[in-house]
Amino acid sequence: MTDRFRLTMAQLNPTVGDMEGNVAQAVAAWEHAKAHGSDMVALPEMFVTGYQTQDLVRRPAFYQEAMERVEALAATCADGPAMAIGAPWFDESSDQLFNAYSILKGGKVVARMLKYFLPNFNVFDEVRLFKSGQIQGPYAIGDVRIGSPICEDAWYVEVCETMVESGAEILIVPNGSPYFRNKFDIRMNTMVSRVVENDVPLVYLNMLGGQDDQMFDGGSFVLNPGGELAVQLPVFEDCLAEVDFVRDGGGWRAEPGQKATFPDAYEQDYRAMVETLRDYMRKTGFKKVLLGLSGGIDSAIVATIASDALGPENVRGVMLPSEYTSQASLDDAQGVVNALGCNYDTVSIAGPRAAVTEALAPLFEGLDEGLTEENIQSRLRGVLLMAQSNKFGEMLLTTGNKSEVAVGYATIYGDMSGGYNPIKDLYKMRVFETCRWRNANHRPWMMGPAGVVIPESIISKPPTAELRPDQRDDQSLPPYEILDGILEMLVDQEASVADCVAAGYERETVKKIERLIYLSEYKRFQSAPGTRLTQSAFWLDRRYPIVNRWRDKT
Repeated sequence: MTDRFRLTMAQLNPTVGDMEGNVAQAVAAWEHAKAHGSDMVALPEMFVTGYQTQDLVRRPAFYQEAMERVEALAATCADGPAMAIGAPWFDESSDQLFNAYSILKGGKVVARMLKYFLPNFNVFDEVRLFKSGQIQGPYAIGDVRIGSPICEDAWYVEVCETMVESGAEILIVPNGSPYFRNKFDIRMNTMVSRVVENDVPLVYLNMLGGQDDQMFDGGSFVLNPGGELAVQLPVFEDCLAEVDFVRDGGGWRAEPGQKATFPDAYEQDYRAMVETLRDYMRKTGFKKVLLGLSGGIDSAIVATIASDALGPENVRGVMLPSEYTSQASLDDAQGVVNALGCNYDTVSIAGPRAAVTEALAPLFEGLDEGLTEENIQSRLRGVLLMAQSNKFGEMLLTTGNKSEVAVGYATIYGDMSGGYNPIKDLYKMRVFETCRWRNANHRPWMMGPAGVVIPESIISKPPTAELRPDQRDDQSLPPYEILDGILEMLVDQEASVADCVAAGYERETVKKIERLIYLSEYKRFQSAPGTRLTQSAFWLDRRYPIVNRWRDKT
C-alpha cells in the first residue's frame, strides 16, 4: 500500500508587529488545510511577528507576546492538521533569543527548530538579533520524518545533511527571502544542490509582501529527488496550495502540481515597486498619495506606479510651476493626468519665491545668483507639497531615481521630501526602459488604465530640472548612459577607479562621479525609504560613513 502525506503551503503576507492579524491568517490557513484533508500546514519564517523586525524583536514585551501567541495558536489548532510556523523564541535557561520554527500538533508545541546560520550581510543583521541554535534532527508528523532548515540554513551543506543523516525524509524550508533582480535562479540552483546532495524532496516556502524597502516575492516551489520541479507557486501573489507526497519503495516524492510561469525582469521589478508601495500604504494606514508632477519622466513613472498600486482616484499630482517651467512641461504633466485619470492641481511658486528673494536680498546683495537660488525653488516646492500632505492626509511620494540619489542631483528638504520613493533603486536609463515597458503592457494586478500612460514626448525629451533658463541635466552630469555605467561599477560592483578606466570611461569623469557619491552620503542618510531592486540599494545594502575623506588613489 502506498503511503501519502498532504502538505498545505501557505505563501502569505504578514505585517510586522500585527501579531493578532498574522495569527488570524495562520488560523485561516489551518482551517483551509483541514478542509482539504492536509496532514500539515506550513507558514514562512518569523510569520507570527512579520519579517524583518530589526531591533523590535529585542524588546522583551515583543518576543514574549510572540511566544504567547504561538502557545495560544497551538491550542486553537489542536483538532486537525499540524502547523509549522516561524516566530522568535527566548530560552530562559540560556538567556538567549532564537529565530525559531515551531511545530504545533494536538494543542502543543511538539518541536522547535532553531536557526543555525544567521545571515549578516546585505539587509540582514541576524547576528545582532539572535543566538545561533544547534543543528537539529527531524521531527515526526505521523509516519513522516521532516527536517526544517530555516532559510539561510538551507544555503549551506551542513544543516540539511545532518537532518537527512538523522532520518529526515522531506525537507521543508521556511523562508523570509526578499526580492532582488534575478534572485530566483540563485534560490533554485542552491536548493537543487541540497536535493541532489541528500536525495530527498524539498519544499521551499517563501514569505510574501512588502516591508519598508523590501519585497518578499513568494515564488515557493517543491523539488523531487534528482532536482525535478514538482510544484511552482507564483511570484508576488498570496497562495494556499496542497502538495501530495507519496511513498513507495523508493522513498517520498511529490506528485506534480501547479507550475506558475514567471514574468521577465522588467515586469518583476515593476511589480515589486507597485506591491511595496501598496503594502507600505496599507500597513502604515495611508489611503492616498500626492506627488510633484513636473512633466518629467521620473514623476510620470512614479505617478503611474502609484496609480497601479492604489488606483488613480487615490493619486494626486501637483504641478508647481515657476517662470522657468516650459509650456511643454505643463502639457506633458497634463498628458500624464489625462492618461491615468488621477487628480491634478496647480500651485505656482512665483509668489513664495518672490517673498523669499525679498527676505534674503539684504544678505545676498552683490552676490551672483546660482545653485542657492535653484535650491530655493526646489525647497519651496517641498514646503508646499508637505503642507498639502499634512492638510489632506495624503502621503507625499518622492521621485528621485537611483542615478540622482547616487550623485546628489536632488535637493535635500526639496524634491527629496516625502515618505516613500518607489524608484529609489532604479537607475535613470532603466527608468526610460520601464516607462516603455509599462506603455506596452498591462496586467490584472495593475489598478491603473491600460495603454500609453506616459506620453512619448516625456520619454524622448532631454531631462531637465527647469530651475534656470535652458537647463539640461547633461550640463551638470555626464549623459545618463555614461553616468549609469560608471555608477553600476562604483556602487553595484564596488569597482575601483582603475577598473572603470579599463572599461573605457575617462578617468576625470570617473573621479568626478566618485567625489559626488561620497559627498552625497548625508543626503541619502536622510532620504525616504524606497523599493529595493538590487543587492546594492541605498540603505541596508550599502552603508557608508557620512564623514569620509578617503578617495580611491588608482
